[in-house]
Amino acid sequence: MPSLRVIEITSPSAQERGRQYGSAAADLIADAIAYYREGFAHQTGLSWDQVLDHTRPWQRLVERDHPELLAEMAGIADGAGVTLPEIVALNCRGEIIYDNWFPESPVREDVDGCTSFSLIDGAAGDGHVYAGQNWDWREAVRGSVVLLRIVQPPKPTLILQVEAGQIGRHGANSDGLALNANGLGGRFDDSVGMPQTVIRRAVLDAANIADAVKILTSTKAHIPSNALLTHRDGFSIDVETTPGGHGWEYGENGLIVHGNHYQVLNPTEVGSTGRLISPDSLIRVPRARRGLVKAADGATPDDVRNAIHTAMSDHLGYPDSLCAHPDERLPAVEQWSTTLSSCVDLTTGEYYVAAGSPCENKYELVPFNLYDEIRP
Repeated sequence: MPSLRVIEITSPSAQERGRQYGSAAADLIADAIAYYREGFAHQTGLSWDQVLDHTRPWQRLVERDHPELLAEMAGIADGAGVTLPEIVALNCRGEIIYDNWFPESPVREDVDGCTSFSLIDGAAGDGHVYAGQNWDWREAVRGSVVLLRIVQPPKPTLILQVEAGQIGRHGANSDGLALNANGLGGRFDDSVGMPQTVIRRAVLDAANIADAVKILTSTKAHIPSNALLTHRDGFSIDVETTPGGHGWEYGENGLIVHGNHYQVLNPTEVGSTGRLISPDSLIRVPRARRGLVKAADGATPDDVRNAIHTAMSDHLGYPDSLCAHPDERLPAVEQWSTTLSSCVDLTTGEYYVAAGSPCENKYELVPFNLYDEIRP
């Protein structure tokens, strides 16, 4: 996959896993740091030294509750030749942008966008279970996105799509659990909560679906986010998580689609202003549903994937469409697009990604199966 770097790391040691990762992605981690040095200054008014200083509370929290994941971050820093606070900053980029510790910062609200889906119970005509999303983020980070395969006995093996230096974002594990996520934006109070990359990695590290749901709902997050969980046994649940409470929903006719607005919770009741961070989410979600229902007509996995790919390539509202493209009216540092589109067949373990906008790139099979060395 020449357009997307694929990195395999294998060790029961978190520090060694991180070292392997940091060494293999050192140049991309340097690129990510360079972008966020500029991006944070633009979005928050903070210098890079101020950003690193503000990572300390998150570093202490991760060390207390997830010491193995902090050890993995330390290994990444060592392998890449950067500092641990810099890796923590990459793993807290959403928290830094949305934080209200900085009342004088010129932060913009409309900084995130993703559209996630899950197909179970015949929503796919071939009878398989699928999950995936269009991951929309900064156009400038496209080149620093990597695909990770993490073998970490005795924990599940993972396939993750992340920005270089991050320990988690979206992906699936060898237990047959997929996690797709969507930002909901904003802050509720001044308390310190767990970064999203850590929560999502902990969910996918869980031994089973029940443990995963418990981690997701019992962890106090720093910022609100939506998590769509899909299991190969034909189970899916969408959970809107906030520091003020949770809301959840199950699919209609086996289909769930979620964007970047609250679809279950009344945000003002749990402490949010209710302000939309991505108004185009109100368009993207129904357009995705409209397209994805056609997956039920697919007789084969190829048919189903083609239906998914077509649905996720929709351009209504361009450039802020389901398949997003840079808005030339914005400064380059603020422009975003679909960074990557993913589709995992949890029945077979086949994981497909389109690096960049799906309208321009077909789904490519990644070079390993989710269940390799787990089952035939």
